[in-house]
Amino acid sequence: MDYELMMNGNVKIGQMAPDFTAQTTFGEVNLKDYKGKWLVFFSHPGDFTPVCTTEMIAFTQAQSYFKDINTELLGLSVDSNSSHLAWVYDIYCRTGIKISFPIIADRNSQIARKYGMISSDVSNTETVRNVFVIDDKGIIRTILIYPLNIGRFIPEIIRIVKALQTADCAKGATAANWMPNQPVILPIPNTFDGLLERVEYINKNKNGINWYLSFKEIPKECIK
Repeated sequence: MDYELMMNGNVKIGQMAPDFTAQTTFGEVNLKDYKGKWLVFFSHPGDFTPVCTTEMIAFTQAQSYFKDINTELLGLSVDSNSSHLAWVYDIYCRTGIKISFPIIADRNSQIARKYGMISSDVSNTETVRNVFVIDDKGIIRTILIYPLNIGRFIPEIIRIVKALQTADCAKGATAANWMPNQPVILPIPNTFDGLLERVEYINKNKNGINWYLSFKEIPKECIK
């Protein structure tokens, strides 16, 4: 499987995230280091580039929000570790902002190709703006891909992590435009008796439009 992933970058939602060990601006990192935490693992096309610089600053400024939901950040590009260090130092010198998460130096593109971060139709060397949300069990839960010239919207990435965590905890789903602490959608009944119970539930609580779409408040233990 690892060979297939490395050749095809064929990662999918629901599978275990491919393991790796890598050199970063914070020293050596292994994917297993993040066990028990959620991880936003993202790639950027290159150091000392304008859009990427704004993203690194934005991720750093939002890191406390990620920490609050048990989520770590990990960046990657095919630049060298020395280049990464020079770049983050330049950002620090010019803005006073310390990039507060590791950036992987993937010079041989081994990790980038394993995760499908390089789109040959765009570039054979630069990584596009991939985002992988990996849960606390090491499973890939979301994959986002942005083009080279469009920066990521960090609040949406935070919302996605919160939505996944809430849906897991509350055993439900989230509606279009869902925002944290809003009700979740109940699973659809799979028996006729369950359908009748759901209709009675909706009539009593006025919290749905029919048996196939109804809501419930988030349990207190699921609110973060």
